[in-house]
Amino acid sequence: MRPSPSLAALVFVAGLSFHSAFAQTVADRIAAQNALFEEQYETGLKNSPQRATAFGDYRYNDQLADESLAAIARNEATNEGFLKRLAEISTDGFPEQDRLSHDLMLRSLDQRKADYGFKEYEMPVSQMDGPHTGLADLPLAVPLDSVKHYEDYIARLHQIPRVFLQTEEVMKAGMKDGLMPVKFLLEKVPAQCEGVIAADPFLIPTKKFPASIPAADQARLTKQITDTVNAEVLPAYQQFETFVAKEYAPHGRTTLAASSLPDGDRRYRNNIRSRTSVSNMTPDQIHQLGLSEIKRIEAEMLAIAKKEGFADLASFRASLKTNPKYKPTSSEQILDDYRKYIAQMQPKLPELFTNIPGSPVTVEAIPAFQAAMATHYQTGTPDGKRPGRVSVATSNFAERTLIDDEATAYHEGIPGHHMQLSVAQQLKGLPKFRLHAANSGYIEGWALYAEQLGKEVGFYNDPVSDYGRLSSELFRAVRLVVDTGIHSKGWTRDQVVAFFRESQAVDEPTIQSETDRYIAWPGQALSYKLGQLKFRELRERAKKELGPKFDIRTFHDEMLNGGVLPLDMLDARTNAWIAAQKERGYR
Repeated sequence: MRPSPSLAALVFVAGLSFHSAFAQTVADRIAAQNALFEEQYETGLKNSPQRATAFGDYRYNDQLADESLAAIARNEATNEGFLKRLAEISTDGFPEQDRLSHDLMLRSLDQRKADYGFKEYEMPVSQMDGPHTGLADLPLAVPLDSVKHYEDYIARLHQIPRVFLQTEEVMKAGMKDGLMPVKFLLEKVPAQCEGVIAADPFLIPTKKFPASIPAADQARLTKQITDTVNAEVLPAYQQFETFVAKEYAPHGRTTLAASSLPDGDRRYRNNIRSRTSVSNMTPDQIHQLGLSEIKRIEAEMLAIAKKEGFADLASFRASLKTNPKYKPTSSEQILDDYRKYIAQMQPKLPELFTNIPGSPVTVEAIPAFQAAMATHYQTGTPDGKRPGRVSVATSNFAERTLIDDEATAYHEGIPGHHMQLSVAQQLKGLPKFRLHAANSGYIEGWALYAEQLGKEVGFYNDPVSDYGRLSSELFRAVRLVVDTGIHSKGWTRDQVVAFFRESQAVDEPTIQSETDRYIAWPGQALSYKLGQLKFRELRERAKKELGPKFDIRTFHDEMLNGGVLPLDMLDARTNAWIAAQKERGYR
């Protein structure tokens, strides 16, 4: 006769069954979550074909997004459906990355819901953004290496008039709701349209075909592109220009502050949260932080001035303004500067990272019709077939300076935007949405933090270039003051310009374009300094906690290998990493 099992044995067996069932439940929930992530990602690409192209997914290359009010409402309803379904998935027992993905998607969908509630979409056009500038970049943003890709491009050209008409529909809704951009900024848009018409960038693909495309196809495609541009695209630009000039801009608001719009104070707080991921600081706290950072940075600048033999910062700055060494003699000189600094940083990356993606990057001038834009970066495709692009502001070159070129090259190129976004695109084992997440607090914060890394690997050898690095940081500290000044404290444009000039952080063309930028994009400019300070804080925390075990390369890897995260989630993830490093050290 077999002995009866003991009570302890029964408890042990029951425990095994319980844990087995629980593990299966966790696996099922993770599988359901991953399926939802994939569905949401695919829906996003289908609804935004240009975004899919930017990611190197060419299934929708013959389409432009539906920009109508009905499509915006459908997309929001879809997002709310995803939000409800995701919230119903319990993360109990999930591994760290799966839980992080869950929380990140919830945060993203919640923010989209909040933006929709404020009807931010009803102000789709400014001197900084809109279909008039976005579509003009189309020839440079699509693959053109086959007949099929050329035909896809032509199909998109045919849809440009529809996009403009749908955008006008949305703008008219904004007029009814009292959601209008600032009038004097809108008055710049018609001239931008004229600039696009004059430059006619849509014919660029006809100038040079791949050798693999037969001559007969080249002739056919050239005719189709030219006919479509002349008969449809340029007339659509002219019609949009007329609409903005005569029907829309005259109704633009005359107050600058976002807080002057419906539900203004909450709207500006939402702008800050949406564009920086910071929700625990008031506009006044951000304003005061900017003032204190300005004092700190100017003290470091003064130290350089005195080391160079000047009694004070003012005399040092005056000497730089008249020094021809730092005045560009051509637009090409500015571009050459950027190329030089990016190239010299490349071999130094192993001192800062262990994961180096090596994706190609190019440097180009911002076209004249986009002269209002600041120097910026545009991602390439993950496979490297279309390089990342550093687009540099070179207009009015004689009024510009070369002093901060080194810092900005590191910011936009490597180890800044190009490095960070290339790593994100190539991460393994994460849901696809995390490879392309967007959050200015993290992205711009990293890029500003990356400017100082050049100094840590032995660059900024010219003291004036190091002063330029500090000027770049000062520029971002000034932004904390003037953005909150405009949108929370009611500053006038003249007050912003005067504060900028007093800081002497940037040249006059930049002061003018940047001031208008902050008016058009409330809160976005705060992201740089708030993000940089968080990266610095996390680095100091890790150094203090890990002591001699701290490795700058693995720290930087950790900062990048989770993809783009809200700053509070990055903070929590860093704490977990520090704890894991400590535990590993005790084994």
